[in-house]
Amino acid sequence: MAPFYVPIIDNILSIWVHVVMSQIEAVTDLILEVFRLNGALVHAGDTLVAGIGLTSARWQVLGAIALAAQPLSVAGIARTMGLSRQAVLRLTKEMVADGLLRLADNPHHRRARLVLMTPAGETAFGTAMARHRPWAEKLAGALDRDTLNAASALLRGLRQHLETQRMDEVNDD
Repeated sequence: MAPFYVPIIDNILSIWVHVVMSQIEAVTDLILEVFRLNGALVHAGDTLVAGIGLTSARWQVLGAIALAAQPLSVAGIARTMGLSRQAVLRLTKEMVADGLLRLADNPHHRRARLVLMTPAGETAFGTAMARHRPWAEKLAGALDRDTLNAASALLRGLRQHLETQRMDEVNDD
């Protein structure tokens, strides 16, 4: 005969596995939805800016520059938008060649030049944002503000946790 505590331990383990597995499944479901959302946003963005010389990725670079309090380098844009430096460098070179961006000397770093919008880049960004507004208003109308704020807070917290975890992993090496 098993000791009296075996069924209790089995119950505790069963509950623990259910709770932990449910949490893992919930995080996995969230991650998959974020991937799907990213794809849908990229597609929607590409559709919105079609015909003005932009893609979602180019629009994202212009947005990082427009929203920055001070001029950014390629690495600064990459950090701000969570993109790879190499991807931003490639986009920047293309956009400079297309007349949307220009490079300027950086007084704080000899090699990391600052990325600035040209008048054509500012026009393209302004047009993209004008197209974005009615689309965003329609999308926002489908959800209430509290839900949107909670979703933003959840995603921000998850991103910050992952960034901290990444830094901890770097520091452990």
